[in-house]
Amino acid sequence: MVLLAGIALAASGAVVTVLQEHNIRANATEQLQRILNQFRSQAASGIYPATGEQFMDASQALETFLSRSIMGEAEGELGFVGTTIAWVASPDVELRPEDDQELLSAVATYVSGNTAIIEPIRTRSAEYIVLVAPISVGADHGALLHVIDLGVSLREFRNTMLLYGVTALITLALIAVLAWLAADRLLRPIEDLRKAAQSIDERDLKTRVPVRGRDDLAALAVTMNRMLDRIERSVEGQRELLDDVGHELRTPITVVRGHLELVDPHDEEDVRQTRALVLDELDRMGVLVNDLLELARASTTDFVQTVPCQIAELTEQVFEKARALDERPWSLESTANIETSADPIRITQAWLQLAANAVKYSNPGSPVALGSAVHGNEVHLWVRDQGIGIAPKDIERVRQRFGRVDTAGRTVPGSGLGLSIVETIVTAHGGSLHIASTLGEGSLFTLRLPITTI
Repeated sequence: MVLLAGIALAASGAVVTVLQEHNIRANATEQLQRILNQFRSQAASGIYPATGEQFMDASQALETFLSRSIMGEAEGELGFVGTTIAWVASPDVELRPEDDQELLSAVATYVSGNTAIIEPIRTRSAEYIVLVAPISVGADHGALLHVIDLGVSLREFRNTMLLYGVTALITLALIAVLAWLAADRLLRPIEDLRKAAQSIDERDLKTRVPVRGRDDLAALAVTMNRMLDRIERSVEGQRELLDDVGHELRTPITVVRGHLELVDPHDEEDVRQTRALVLDELDRMGVLVNDLLELARASTTDFVQTVPCQIAELTEQVFEKARALDERPWSLESTANIETSADPIRITQAWLQLAANAVKYSNPGSPVALGSAVHGNEVHLWVRDQGIGIAPKDIERVRQRFGRVDTAGRTVPGSGLGLSIVETIVTAHGGSLHIASTLGEGSLFTLRLPITTI
């Protein structure tokens, strides 16, 4: 910005200088042309004031013209009779051409000639525009020398341009300060982005870019923060998966290894029991691995693929599938006649997981109910049971990975990942999982999904 402004100011100054100097020279030439015309007019028809008659010689014509001339600061005149200076300007005229011998030598040829000239002449002391106007009266010959010192006019202009130069430098300084402040303000979000990106590593995934204003840089900062959120969730998911695998698979592997080391290959009963125990542990490991993989897939962008979904139809389908889980009194309490954007496969998976939990944590033959309904701008999908229930202090615990509770001395087999998978699915839909439970009386698990359309 400063460079462009400097180039613009310098170019403007250069153009003004060239044009104005040309204008000064052109004006001086025009002025000398007017003086030449006046001098010729007076010489042709002038009257000598002392006698009241026409000029008798060149000297009278030159004397009369010089006496009537009004000259500016940068002008001077001489009158030649032959090649001798016969008349000079009045003493109050500052410019004295007679004092510049180099100038007199340069015009000597023109003074004795018969042709008027207007030409620039440069000497060591000044730069002139010179008018030499020969005059002949009878046999008498003379010449008028009128000079304009360009240096005086150019000096004033150059002083003005010097002032322009100082003003331009001050302007550039102000532009530099303002440009620095503006650039700093404009580029600060980019610097914040750079610092944020530079500070991100596996040990620090919490840094976010400050969002300022509503311009394109603010939109870029928002996009950057969303990207960092996705990276954080992905890395945290990887860490949790590694921790879960290391924590949960170590125990069944140890159990299997221990029994295999202790088995007596010659004792058929011991081999049979060990085989059954190992197969049971491997089955449990298979379920655990599948659940862990499901949670790992939840961090991918295509985990949920929403389509327009008829909730009433989905409710009836899930109800029919849930009835196959166990022989007991199943009831469909209500269906929501509404269409919303959802992934029916994932919603079915989560809903059936809740139904399976209801069967698992309730006595055989106890009723289980499913249903759906619209509440405001949400659709609620629920499973109600009359099972063992959950104590209020344990509700948050069962939401966590591998969160298990021993209720009334009863521990049900499982990986402890079911509710984590359910909550991951409903959260991916922008909803939430609500748990209402009374210990010893039963529980109500509700998937609350926002009503949206594609």
